[in-house]
Amino acid sequence: MKVRCCVVGGGPAGMMLGYLLGRAGIDVVVLEKHADFFRDFRGDTVHPSTLQVMDELGLIDGFLKLPHQRLQKMDGLFGGTPVRIADLSRLHTKYPFIAFMPQWDFLNFLREAGRRFASLEVMMSTEAVDLIRRGETVAGVRAKTPDGIIDIEADLTIACDGRHSTVRERAGLEVEEIGAPMDVLWFRAGRRPDETENVFARVEPGKMMITFDRGDYWQCAYVIAKGQYEAVKAGGLQALLDDVVRMAPILRSGITDVKSFDDIKLLTVAINRLKRWTQPGLLCIGDAAHAMSPVGGVGVNLAVQDAVATANLLADKLQRGCPTEDELDAIRRRREFPVKMTQRMQVIVQNNIISGALQGGDRPLKVPLVVRLVTALPWLQGIPARLLALGVRPEHVHSRAAPGY
Repeated sequence: MKVRCCVVGGGPAGMMLGYLLGRAGIDVVVLEKHADFFRDFRGDTVHPSTLQVMDELGLIDGFLKLPHQRLQKMDGLFGGTPVRIADLSRLHTKYPFIAFMPQWDFLNFLREAGRRFASLEVMMSTEAVDLIRRGETVAGVRAKTPDGIIDIEADLTIACDGRHSTVRERAGLEVEEIGAPMDVLWFRAGRRPDETENVFARVEPGKMMITFDRGDYWQCAYVIAKGQYEAVKAGGLQALLDDVVRMAPILRSGITDVKSFDDIKLLTVAINRLKRWTQPGLLCIGDAAHAMSPVGGVGVNLAVQDAVATANLLADKLQRGCPTEDELDAIRRRREFPVKMTQRMQVIVQNNIISGALQGGDRPLKVPLVVRLVTALPWLQGIPARLLALGVRPEHVHSRAAPGY
């Protein structure tokens, strides 16, 4: 099999990039190792920056018909004190809200929308296991399918296969670890129709918890200190659930849905980035190039921004063959500043709020000055809202659609 571009990984970066390149008439194949997109515990926050991209592609009306919930005001309890972290209604943007939508619905929507592009093929149950090389140049991937091993030759291979990227590992690209002080226990609790609550985050000495209202259930993130999962398990399920209900009484009835630790997913938090995103014939984007902390829920949206920038800079060049490595490195030069700034802000939140909270102790938690100011002065709530919603230097669709698309 021979294609112009092989995109490895059918997550937000891979599916958006596949859509954009297919729309531009580039011969592109997207490889997804699973048989479907149904994965629990994937990021499901679609921020205004991504909604704007969907609007620019003419997809927004159909997209917003999918079941979703909308969040504008981000409220919390810090040591029992009510705080407001951000207010997206203050943004001057077309879609001033975060849409909560299962990621598999987002990815399925992009796949279905892309079916009209003859140049785009999405291959499910196809896992890239190695790179094909011609000298120093990456010339495609070797992939495992239900029918055996196949070779997919490509002028350009783009790794979108996540923070545990096989392509990145096979290429030997060096990862710079930045670190994170916490891990996250991710689970669902049932929600009755009469249960409503606006509290988004709860911070107490030694503990932190996030809850998302997902309509018929609560999506919960219980934050623990890095490496403490085995200690939590040793304390027993009931002790954990009792603590969850104490922090969030709204979960009392629905917590019975969590019957064992099998219903709880450990998310090992990492922040890292590649020093070099390219080799001849190869480019890494999304989590394969930079893993983000869950702080702010921005990972999906950074990945989409990478895909948009990649199509903007490379679609025309791909019409003629593989871009040079310097042309590929233009993606890093374009996206590295937003990535570094976002990661820096995540580290500041980790070091100044989360780490202090997780240390515990007998002293009551004091609301940080900056949080007190944002809560007290509503006009300030638009600043964190903008950083969360639009990010640093948001991308817009400039790649052209092929005639007839």
